[in-house]
Amino acid sequence: MEVRNCNECGQKLLGRKDQKFCSDYCRNGFNNRQNQDATKYIRRINNILRKNRRILTELNPKGKITMDGIRMAEEGFNFHYFTNTYVTKKGATYFFCYDQGYLKLDGDQYMLVQKQDYVT
Repeated sequence: MEVRNCNECGQKLLGRKDQKFCSDYCRNGFNNRQNQDATKYIRRINNILRKNRRILTELNPKGKITMDGIRMAEEGFNFHYFTNTYVTKKGATYFFCYDQGYLKLDGDQYMLVQKQDYVT
Protein backbone atom coordinates (compact mmCIF):
# COMPACT_ATOMS: atom_id res chain seq x y z
CA MET A 1 0.00 0.00 0.00
CA GLU A 2 1.33 3.39 -1.01
CA VAL A 3 1.80 6.03 1.69
CA ARG A 4 0.40 9.40 0.61
CA ASN A 5 1.08 12.72 2.30
CA CYS A 6 -0.65 16.09 2.26
CA ASN A 7 0.84 18.43 -0.38
CA GLU A 8 0.80 21.29 2.12
CA CYS A 9 1.74 20.00 5.59
CA GLY A 10 3.03 16.50 4.85
CA GLN A 11 0.57 14.74 7.18
CA LYS A 12 -0.35 11.17 6.23
CA LEU A 13 -3.56 11.03 4.16
CA LEU A 14 -6.39 8.64 4.89
CA GLY A 15 -9.34 8.19 2.56
CA ARG A 16 -9.75 8.55 -1.18
CA LYS A 17 -6.87 7.56 -3.47
CA ASP A 18 -6.96 10.89 -5.33
CA GLN A 19 -6.89 12.98 -2.12
CA LYS A 20 -4.07 15.56 -2.10
CA PHE A 21 -4.73 17.52 1.09
CA CYS A 22 -5.68 16.61 4.65
CA SER A 23 -8.07 19.57 5.09
CA ASP A 24 -9.65 22.58 3.41
CA TYR A 25 -7.21 24.75 5.35
CA CYS A 26 -4.20 23.01 3.71
CA ARG A 27 -5.84 23.05 0.26
CA ASN A 28 -6.57 26.78 0.50
CA GLY A 29 -3.09 27.58 1.83
CA PHE A 30 -1.43 25.62 -0.98
CA ASN A 31 -3.56 27.23 -3.71
CA ASN A 32 -3.16 30.73 -2.29
CA ARG A 33 0.62 30.38 -2.30
CA GLN A 34 0.58 28.98 -5.86
CA ASN A 35 -1.45 31.96 -7.14
CA GLN A 36 0.17 34.68 -5.02
CA ASP A 37 2.29 36.31 -7.75
CA ALA A 38 -0.44 36.18 -10.37
CA THR A 39 -2.97 37.51 -7.87
CA LYS A 40 -0.89 40.64 -7.15
CA TYR A 41 -0.56 41.37 -10.88
CA ILE A 42 -4.24 40.75 -11.60
CA ARG A 43 -5.30 42.83 -8.59
CA ARG A 44 -3.19 45.76 -9.82
CA ILE A 45 -4.69 45.55 -13.33
CA ASN A 46 -8.25 45.24 -11.98
CA ASN A 47 -7.71 48.30 -9.77
CA ILE A 48 -6.62 50.32 -12.82
CA LEU A 49 -9.64 49.11 -14.83
CA ARG A 50 -12.06 49.92 -12.00
CA LYS A 51 -10.54 53.38 -11.63
CA ASN A 52 -10.83 53.99 -15.39
CA ARG A 53 -14.48 52.91 -15.35
CA ARG A 54 -15.23 55.11 -12.35
CA ILE A 55 -13.63 58.13 -14.08
CA LEU A 56 -15.58 57.51 -17.29
CA THR A 57 -18.83 57.15 -15.31
CA GLU A 58 -18.22 60.40 -13.40
CA LEU A 59 -17.29 62.36 -16.53
CA ASN A 60 -20.19 60.95 -18.57
CA PRO A 61 -23.33 60.96 -16.40
CA LYS A 62 -25.77 61.32 -19.33
CA GLY A 63 -24.40 58.55 -21.56
CA LYS A 64 -22.61 60.53 -24.28
CA ILE A 65 -20.29 63.54 -24.09
CA THR A 66 -17.16 64.96 -25.73
CA MET A 67 -14.26 65.32 -23.32
CA ASP A 68 -10.75 66.71 -23.45
CA GLY A 69 -8.05 64.03 -23.06
CA ILE A 70 -6.10 66.28 -20.70
CA ARG A 71 -9.11 66.41 -18.33
CA MET A 72 -9.32 62.61 -18.38
CA ALA A 73 -5.59 62.32 -17.64
CA GLU A 74 -5.86 64.86 -14.81
CA GLU A 75 -8.53 62.67 -13.23
CA GLY A 76 -6.06 59.77 -13.35
CA PHE A 77 -7.38 57.91 -16.41
CA ASN A 78 -4.88 55.39 -17.83
CA PHE A 79 -5.35 55.05 -21.61
CA HIS A 80 -3.23 51.87 -21.75
CA TYR A 81 -5.80 49.71 -19.92
CA PHE A 82 -9.23 48.71 -21.21
CA THR A 83 -11.34 45.55 -21.16
CA ASN A 84 -12.31 45.35 -24.82
CA THR A 85 -12.63 47.20 -28.11
CA TYR A 86 -15.44 47.58 -30.61
CA VAL A 87 -14.77 48.40 -34.26
CA THR A 88 -17.67 49.91 -36.18
CA LYS A 89 -18.47 49.17 -39.83
CA LYS A 90 -16.84 52.50 -40.70
CA GLY A 91 -13.62 51.45 -38.92
CA ALA A 92 -13.88 53.58 -35.78
CA THR A 93 -12.45 51.84 -32.71
CA TYR A 94 -14.16 52.29 -29.35
CA PHE A 95 -12.23 51.31 -26.21
CA PHE A 96 -14.26 50.05 -23.26
CA CYS A 97 -13.70 49.65 -19.54
CA TYR A 98 -16.53 47.25 -18.88
CA ASP A 99 -19.68 49.18 -19.89
CA GLN A 100 -18.07 52.63 -20.22
CA GLY A 101 -16.18 53.52 -23.38
CA TYR A 102 -14.49 56.20 -25.40
CA LEU A 103 -13.64 57.00 -29.01
CA LYS A 104 -10.58 59.08 -29.95
CA LEU A 105 -11.62 62.08 -32.03
CA ASP A 106 -9.50 64.75 -33.76
CA GLY A 107 -6.92 66.51 -31.64
CA ASP A 108 -7.02 65.55 -27.99
CA GLN A 109 -10.78 65.07 -27.88
CA TYR A 110 -12.62 61.90 -26.87
CA MET A 111 -16.27 60.98 -27.15
CA LEU A 112 -17.33 59.15 -23.99
CA VAL A 113 -20.16 56.62 -24.38
CA GLN A 114 -22.01 53.93 -22.48
CA LYS A 115 -22.09 50.49 -24.05
CA GLN A 116 -25.32 49.75 -25.87
CA ASP A 117 -26.96 46.33 -26.10
CA TYR A 118 -26.02 45.95 -29.78
CA VAL A 119 -22.31 46.45 -28.97
CA THR A 120 -20.85 43.05 -28.11
